[in-house]
Formats: sequence, C-alpha cells, structure tokens
Amino acid sequence: MEDAVSINWPKFLNPFIMTLSSENRIPFNRSFFTFFLRSAAENSYLFILPVLFVLVQSFTAQAQPVERRIRTEEYRQLQRRLASGWNTWYNNSILSWVLLPESFSINLCVDNYEDGDFLREAFKAQANQHRPEQCILGLRADDGSYTSLRLIYKGVELSIQSATDGSDELILVTPEKPSKQQLVIEAGIQFGRQGQVSLEGAAGNQKLVYHSGGRNLEVGTTGALMENGYVVSSVPHLGVSLQGETGIYTGKGRSLEQIREIVNKRRAEQQQRVDSYGELSESFKAMQTILAWNTIYDAPNDRVMTPVSRLWNRGWGGFVLFDWDTYFASVMCSLFNKDLAYANAVEITKAISAQGFIPNYQAPFGNYSWDRSEPPVGAVIVLDIYKRYHEKWFLEEVYDELLTWNRWWSKCRSIKGYLAWGSDDVADSLRTIDKFDLQAAKFESGLDNSPMYDGVPFNKTTHTMELADVGLMSLYVADCNALQEMATVLGKKADIKELSERSARYKKSLASLWDEEKGIFVNKRTDTDEKSYRLSPTNFYPMLAKACTQRQAERMIREHYFNSNEFYGEFVIPSIARNDPAFKDNDYWRGRIWGPMNFLLYLGMRNYDLPEARADLVKKSGALLMKSWKANGAIYENYNGATGQGDDVGNADGFYHWGALLSFMSFLEKDNAAQGSQKK
Repeated sequence: MEDAVSINWPKFLNPFIMTLSSENRIPFNRSFFTFFLRSAAENSYLFILPVLFVLVQSFTAQAQPVERRIRTEEYRQLQRRLASGWNTWYNNSILSWVLLPESFSINLCVDNYEDGDFLREAFKAQANQHRPEQCILGLRADDGSYTSLRLIYKGVELSIQSATDGSDELILVTPEKPSKQQLVIEAGIQFGRQGQVSLEGAAGNQKLVYHSGGRNLEVGTTGALMENGYVVSSVPHLGVSLQGETGIYTGKGRSLEQIREIVNKRRAEQQQRVDSYGELSESFKAMQTILAWNTIYDAPNDRVMTPVSRLWNRGWGGFVLFDWDTYFASVMCSLFNKDLAYANAVEITKAISAQGFIPNYQAPFGNYSWDRSEPPVGAVIVLDIYKRYHEKWFLEEVYDELLTWNRWWSKCRSIKGYLAWGSDDVADSLRTIDKFDLQAAKFESGLDNSPMYDGVPFNKTTHTMELADVGLMSLYVADCNALQEMATVLGKKADIKELSERSARYKKSLASLWDEEKGIFVNKRTDTDEKSYRLSPTNFYPMLAKACTQRQAERMIREHYFNSNEFYGEFVIPSIARNDPAFKDNDYWRGRIWGPMNFLLYLGMRNYDLPEARADLVKKSGALLMKSWKANGAIYENYNGATGQGDDVGNADGFYHWGALLSFMSFLEKDNAAQGSQKK
C-alpha cells in the first residue's frame, strides 16, 4: 500500500474530506484515494470532486467494517473458534446473552412500573457517573460457560447467574427479597443478522421461539408469567414476577432445581480454576473477570476482541481500540487464554494506518487518529506472548506491521538525533483537534495532560514537540530489540542488521540524557538544550531498554523510587513526582497512579539486580488493586496517588481493563521465581 502521507492535498478539499470522514460518519482512508489523485493532471482537482461525490454514496452501505490484512489461516480459525456459543457478546448490556454465530439473544430487563422506569441496558460504572443501576460483576468463565453478577436497581437487588448446558443457555435470577418490579425477558436477533423471533403458545404457557434456516430454538421460564400490556418493549418478550427465584432456559424444558444444579456445577468449575492460583486467586479473579466481561463481538468485522470498557465502546459508536491499552490487554490474557491474547494483539496491529503507524485509536465508521500514534509497546508485548507459547505463525501474522511502525518512528518523529512525540499536519478524524499542535502531540504520548509537557513548544517543521523524550526513546530501543529477536526467529537477516543499527543509534542518544548530578535520565529541550527536571515514571524507562548500567539503575531506584518526596509512599508510583506542583492537581496524568506505568517500570526492573524495589513495586501495586476490587468489584483506569482511591474523580472509568496490570506483575514475578528455582 502506498504511503498517502506523501500526497499534497489541495486545501480546498479539506472541508469535503472532513465531511466525508466525520460529519456523515463515513470511513475515509486517504490511501484509497491515492489512485484518483495521481490519475488527475497536476492541479486538475475538478476531476476529483465528482469521483468523491460518487464514493460518498458507495461508502454509505459499508460504513462500519475496518480494513485489515490477515495473513495466516491459523488466525482465521482462531477467530472462528472465539466467535461461537453463548456469551455476553453484545456490548451495550451486561444483561444480554447472545448465541454465535446465529446472533440470537436473550436480554433481561427490569420494569419498575410504579414510576414508569424501564432498565434495558446495564453497565458497570462508578457512582459519580450517576447511572440508575449498580452492577457488581462477579466470577465468570472466559467462554461464557458461567457468568455471575449482582444488579441493584430502584430498590430491587438481584443475583443473576448463567451457565451453559451443552448448546443450551440457562439463566438463574434470584431476588435478594421479593419485589413488585417485573423481570422482562426479551428475545431478539443482534447485529442485523437474519431470522425471526416470535411469542408462541397458549396464555400462561408461552415461549419465545427463534426461527432461522430451518432451525428452531425455544426460550422458556420456570417463573409465573405476568401479562402487562404497558411494558415498554416492542419485541417478543415474557414478563415474570420477581417475588421469587426464576429460571430461564433454551432448548428442552427444565425445572428450577435442574437449572440450579447446572449453574452450581459451572460455578464450581470456575471457582476451582480461580482457586488453583493459590494466594493469588483473588488477584487472578479480578484480572480475568474484567478482561472476560470486556470481551465483545464486533459484528461488522466478525471478530472477538477486548476493548478497554463497555462504556468507552458505547461512547465511540460501537467499539474503540486504543493502541497500548489493547496490547496490555493481550499480554494479560496470555496468562490464561491464548486465543484472546493473540486476538487482541493481532487486531490492534492490523489497525495500522496507511501512513505506517499503529494509530492512537481505531473506532467504527473509518475513525482513527490520522495524525498520531501512541507509545510503541507492541513488539515488546508480542515477543513476550510468543515466548509463552512459541507459535511461529503468530509472529508471521504481525511482524511486517510492527516493523513498518518501527521504521515510521525514526522517519517521522526524529529531531536533532532524538525522538519526540508529535502530530502530523492532517485533520483528526473525530475533530478532537483543529490543527496539529502541542496538545495533539501530548495525545500521542498517551500521557495526555502530563506536566512534563507544560510549556514545551511545538515544532511545525518536524511536527514534534521540542523535547527529547526519555520515555519514548526507551520504549523505541526496547521495540528495536524485541523486533530483532523476532527477526532472528523468522530468519530475516537484513532486518536484524537494520534494527541493530537503529537500536544502537538511539541508545547512544538516550545515554546522553543521563544527569550524573541528579542520578536519573532527564528530558531535554531540543530548541534550547535546557534539561527538564519534571520527573515521572518514564524517566526510569531506560531500564526497559537495557540502556543504563547497573550502577545507574541502582542510583535511580535509591535516590528517586525510594524517595518519599518524589515517588515512594503507601501507594506507588504516581505519574508525576510528589514534589512537583502539578501532583496536587490529582487530574489524570497529573499525579494519579496508572497500571501501565507501574507495569513498564516493573519490566525495566527485571533487567537489573533490584530485588528489593521489584518486590516492593509488585506488592504495593497488587494491594492498590485489591483495595477497590474488594470494596465494590471496581478496577479503575487510574488511582489517587495519595489516598489510593479510584472513585474520587469522574475521569477514572470504574471497569477499565488496564488497571489489572497492577496485579498482573504478581503472576510474572511468581513465574520468574519458579524459573529461578528450576535453574538451581
């Protein structure tokens, strides 16, 4: 695919292009139009306009699928395996169970007829988002063979469990106490698939019936049916009293006791799996639960993946894959579900832009960040997953894109021999920015409002900040090193040489940012050569790149990590030093604690002999996660650096999967200890 970034787009086309991509929510891929631009005579832009007009019409019918190139049959088979059976596939309600590939769904709703409220969609959210329902998501299997949750809504509290019995789905709804509210069991067909659902049978003994392709599937209930012509539902449904426990089943009829028996059996199976992790069982449950609940089916692209949270997906029009977030999901999944690990790593890698970078985000309707990427952690994560399973096809599936991305950084983000975060001079597909600028470059860092970047100028010639960034160069050198290992496995000798040269070049640049007096690597302004002493965990990242000596690593840990004026404390490690004026802001990357920062610091510590610091980071990170998990089943996007709270601000999603990185380190540490014992 040609690099569309080299095309000089006529300025008068920009409003039309943006109308295509954003206001009408139609996908626009600049590389798609390369042929038309180069077919037109120079400056003969009138040729293009009628072509674009026609393409508006043709794109409308295929607005949602994303472009991705799948190379291996192994991956195609993997996605077919994942996208099958009963699970909570539908993003917009955790009270919906869908059968794939048929897309037949059972949706539970609650009708509070006394005040006219009707709960059709349920999400896990923190209290300060003021949703009417409260959901505590519990023990569940990855494949949906068992799920459990507690729902609190308008004075009713329900325990809801599901279990598979062969190809059938069973759901058990248990009120904490009898309620006047009504359980409404809706049936439908999700994702625009074909079929028919009807309500059949005599009054008092009715069932929901799915018909498609000669197949019939019945849904019945053990509960006493209630007729209510005022239920706010326009699809076939059953109304059931919440005065007592109710069972729901597909296929053959079952009694309430039979449903309880199967549900209890599946629950015991999943509990046994959790218990097998011993002292880390609750940490495993937290991590596995959030990843499993956030795994959804993206129907337009026929793929299973694990975006950051269901609320984020809904806000982005169906799904959103963030760059490093999704790689982190994949590496956590690798601990317990190989297929999900592969799926997430492959899907975010296949989101690569025509310009050659993995975008900051990818969403439906052609929306992705045209101007910027995000931290280059992909190769490090992919290599880690490969080393766990040693399946060469996985590397073959993603290597070319990862190498293209690696080349892009040195080509497009280089300034005076260093690397800096940037933003290209193109319009953002969601118009979150009006022009490429410092704010857009901050978005590329993934540290959106970090104080490290306050007051740094933006260079409109290089399209970068005027800041040689320790964190970026460290991640990039680690990326080069990981790709070299992959190239060795794949026998790509020329690539090994190329990657080795780039690694050495930026490792040398990184070394020049060591400040002997302060005992840490520091960022440097590229316009003034002035050093920046605003410290964050990214200043430790040279350990991840193996770009510092043991002595330097020890100094950084002793003088800065264990320094209570900077990073040390009951809760570690804040996103800016505690003695930085911005720490008190307690706003996103201005002082709060983030799982990915702790995790990347941990990976760096593993490269050096730092047992005390490693043990401390792992223990305190795990304790921070357990604080909110045990309180209300929450795993936050970020946490207060002083109090450890996650629910004290409105911009910390209450069920955001990368928060589980705080406990994931414990499992890696346990694996390392086991490997060390075997070597002895």
